[in-house]
Amino acid sequence: QNRPPGSEYEGKAFTFQQIHESVYMAVGTGNLVVASNGAIVINDDNVLVVDSHISPASAWALREEMKEITDKPLRYVVNTHFHFDHCHGNQIYGPDVEIISHEFTRDMIVAGESNKGKTYTTMMAGLPQTISDLKAQVSATTDQAERAELERQLQIQQNYAVSADSVEPTPPTITLTDQLSLFRGGREIRMIHLGRAHTGGDVVVHLPGERIVITGDLIVDGTPYMGDGYLTEWIGTLDNLRELDFDVILPGHGQPLHGKSQIDNLQAYISDLLSKITDAHAAGTPAEDAAQSIDMMAHAGNFPGIVEVGVSPAAVERAYELF
Repeated sequence: QNRPPGSEYEGKAFTFQQIHESVYMAVGTGNLVVASNGAIVINDDNVLVVDSHISPASAWALREEMKEITDKPLRYVVNTHFHFDHCHGNQIYGPDVEIISHEFTRDMIVAGESNKGKTYTTMMAGLPQTISDLKAQVSATTDQAERAELERQLQIQQNYAVSADSVEPTPPTITLTDQLSLFRGGREIRMIHLGRAHTGGDVVVHLPGERIVITGDLIVDGTPYMGDGYLTEWIGTLDNLRELDFDVILPGHGQPLHGKSQIDNLQAYISDLLSKITDAHAAGTPAEDAAQSIDMMAHAGNFPGIVEVGVSPAAVERAYELF
């Protein structure tokens, strides 16, 4: 496989956190834009990877760096959902790799929604500005060490822009509606659609023997993006997640979550947010104004990322759409 555009970087793109003797979480170091976590499940004779990250470059980097922990061939990739930061590496895999997702995820990728939908457009809108800001900062600084670091950051963002331009959204080759199990050696790998939540086709990967669940963005270390979500159904889907037998959650973003307390925290957050959005909608408040005034500071203890009043306009607009 040829090295894809924009895949030059210094050092390592990923660190591998060992969660179990044959299960690792892959977390980006920042040397390459990868934007989401991956998980690596090493079976007796092959490997399954969860999520292909944000670009061909990031998927390629993971496949290369994985060789440090296993020499077994990659056989399966699971796309937890259709968002670009979880599936835009799909194109680098050859015909010997099966890509598995919910049928909704495949439909969205086939329809072009992973790279032209509202979420992609919103998230990518800031990239040219980020690059021009970094260029301005490089020009403005007189400190040599600071300039070197800014130039490094600029190169990382420019590489990402090149890599994003090379994306050809590539749909999964196997789909599921409710669940699909793989049995490899003594291991069961369950891919389950627990209901709509972050998107219409979220899939979690449950390893019952290892008591691990890999959740994509159904639950993350922090508050998840809700612009394609189903707020009224998300809480019930989290109830279904709670029913699974596990000790550790490997989320799509952030650090591993131990136990099930984050499920309670997120349900409380969504319930409160939904109630506030419902009130704003009933009062005829425009979504943008509601987003600025909704106060979720009461949840800052569980979600340290909440530092001021206001929520993402995408979450409010999405809820308004579905009312």
